[in-house]
Amino acid sequence: MREIVLDTETTGLDVALGHRLIEIGGVELKNHIPTGATYHQRLNPQRQVDKEASEVHGMTLADLEHKPLFSEIADGFLAFVGDAKLVIHNAPFDMGFINEELTRANHPPIPNERVVDTLLLARRKFPGAQASLDALCKRFDIDASHRTSHGALIDAELLAQVYIELIGGKQQHLMLKRQAKQAQASTPRTEARPPRAFPPSEAELKAHAEFVGKIDGALWNK
Repeated sequence: MREIVLDTETTGLDVALGHRLIEIGGVELKNHIPTGATYHQRLNPQRQVDKEASEVHGMTLADLEHKPLFSEIADGFLAFVGDAKLVIHNAPFDMGFINEELTRANHPPIPNERVVDTLLLARRKFPGAQASLDALCKRFDIDASHRTSHGALIDAELLAQVYIELIGGKQQHLMLKRQAKQAQASTPRTEARPPRAFPPSEAELKAHAEFVGKIDGALWNK
């Protein structure tokens, strides 16, 4: 099963006010295990970045003006995503921006049925507890000390670890390995008999021929 853990950074909080994507980060999972394949792209939003947003991710329009437009990287992004399920924290926010950019680039939007919202998973699993990415990293003892500011790829990498913990992926993987070992241990082993070091005697050959003669359609007679 292939999944893509995604995160984005934007110029502001409201796509309806014309805010745009400025960064996309993605991490590929297969059977809930990171493959090492990632996607990372910064974008020219063609508009100013809100001060509040810039304080979160540290980027301004001056940092992004030389980056490609989303329309220029849309095909590559969609090729990386493929038909995989998308795993996103607070998915309506990120998908609102992603689908707006896809629409601008004349691509169909990605349907909600393909998206797993880890924020909802966390709230169901730990009702009443904090469910931010930082809080979940602390809960699962995931090292986020290298995350000095928000960034799409680093957040996607942390979210991949959180997601695996939320669904019991590590524990499930260990259980499957344990079951495989138990099945292997319970399977009786048959030892191959070494070949005879001497030919059969005439008496043995005669007895064998008499035995085969009593079997209809014996393979030895073909």
